[in-house]
Amino acid sequence: MSLAGQYLILQLLIIGVVLAGVVAVSLTQSTNNFEKVEGRRSLSAAESLAANPLLRELIPNAAPEMGSALPAMAETTRSTSGLQFVVLADRDGTVITSTFPDDVGTSILHPESQVEEGRGWAGDITRNGEHVLIAQVPVLDDAGKMVGIVSAGQSYPSTQELIQEIAPSALITLVIAVVLGTTGSVLLSRRVKHQTRGMEPREIAELFEHREALLHGVKEGIISVSPDSRIMLANDIAIELLQLPLDCVGQTLTDLDVAPQVTRALTTQQQQPDRQFLIGERVVVFNRMPVKTARKDLGSVTTFRDRTELTLLEQELGDSKATADMLRAQTHEFANHLHAISGLIQLQEYEEVIRFIDGVSFSRSKVFEDVSSHIAEPTIAALLIAKASVATERGIQLEVSKDSRLGRGDEQTARDLTTVIGNLIDNAMDAIADVDAPQIVISIQDLDDQITVIVRDNGAGIADEAMKEIFTQGFSTKDTTVSGGRGFGLALSRLVCRRRNGDITVANDHGAQFTATLRK
Repeated sequence: MSLAGQYLILQLLIIGVVLAGVVAVSLTQSTNNFEKVEGRRSLSAAESLAANPLLRELIPNAAPEMGSALPAMAETTRSTSGLQFVVLADRDGTVITSTFPDDVGTSILHPESQVEEGRGWAGDITRNGEHVLIAQVPVLDDAGKMVGIVSAGQSYPSTQELIQEIAPSALITLVIAVVLGTTGSVLLSRRVKHQTRGMEPREIAELFEHREALLHGVKEGIISVSPDSRIMLANDIAIELLQLPLDCVGQTLTDLDVAPQVTRALTTQQQQPDRQFLIGERVVVFNRMPVKTARKDLGSVTTFRDRTELTLLEQELGDSKATADMLRAQTHEFANHLHAISGLIQLQEYEEVIRFIDGVSFSRSKVFEDVSSHIAEPTIAALLIAKASVATERGIQLEVSKDSRLGRGDEQTARDLTTVIGNLIDNAMDAIADVDAPQIVISIQDLDDQITVIVRDNGAGIADEAMKEIFTQGFSTKDTTVSGGRGFGLALSRLVCRRRNGDITVANDHGAQFTATLRK
């Protein structure tokens, strides 16, 4: 059924209930009016007849069926007043004459009647199963002594008669109410349809169910925030990733006390897609889209997903790519060395060939021996050799301390160490790029239950104001306008360490010294 039809049925039901109430009230009011008007008329007619001098003279000695004067007087009063019956009785209440002949000789006294006390009385009684309104008035002689009783009245109208009486007005009221209700239902339905884009309630319910299923079925987090920073919508993934309470919908970000980076991601304009933030120990990628209509600003909708594992893999892939690039560079360098040796041989400079080969082999073997003698894990050894080559090209001396020790481990530990060591060395090389005689010293200690990595440089160190924020995601002391942004290396390194029940600390000791611990 359409919305207009539902409204019309509801209006008709309301009209029916109201009309039934009006009819009930009208019936009660009609009955009360009948008692008030007819009771007064009956009492007035009875009092007028009781004051008749002839009646007062004849009734003391009157008896049933003795003369016609009293019946004539009673009938005259009945016909003149328009009442249903008039009854005359002696002072004991025995009927002398009555409009109903069967009542002659019976008693008209009623338990509630006050006529025996010499006072007029009006009330209702049941006569032969019929509801009757009567008035009883005493007949007094000249001495004020009651010598008889006059009773007059008529039957209550039936319910059908009362309904027939109020039917015209009720019918007019019903017609007006139906017309107004129908018009109101149509207008209200049109307005509601305009506000609901022409959809019926069933369609709105289906749309809501579809939206809920879609919202909670996707694997990405979805959250809608109003212009006043109030959460209007959030699916299960969003609540889990942002660590929000289950009843977060309807509350403001301030009330929920969310992390500052979450508030920044949900409320600030996004110039580039896929902004990354560190939420707890997860790397979350945000995409915010403002929502506006022609009339007002509705806030924004933000989608996000967990990219922790993917980010770590990208970091490891970058390290592997850097290693491959260094090996490729070394290949070209070796080719150049071979060309030089070939040229010296062709020039028959055999002593120069020997000195050249000894110099190249000594420099290469020294680096390889320094790393391989202390680092048994192939992945880390290859990383350090590659970083040493990069450092050499940049004029930086990179050393592995003689007390370093690292045995072979599992694949996950090697990946985590690659992320931590690679980020720490890259940050150290950037920090001492402008230092005279730059130097980086790496120490790796493989203990029973944990691995400790110390990277120390001879740069200017970390400023005091940056010491507390150095591990905050997005914070960087370097240029942040480069592609992809900065401020993720140390944050990711700390994330890896904390996921392995470790941590990273920093201190200034003739330069910056980073100490990372990872539980085995």
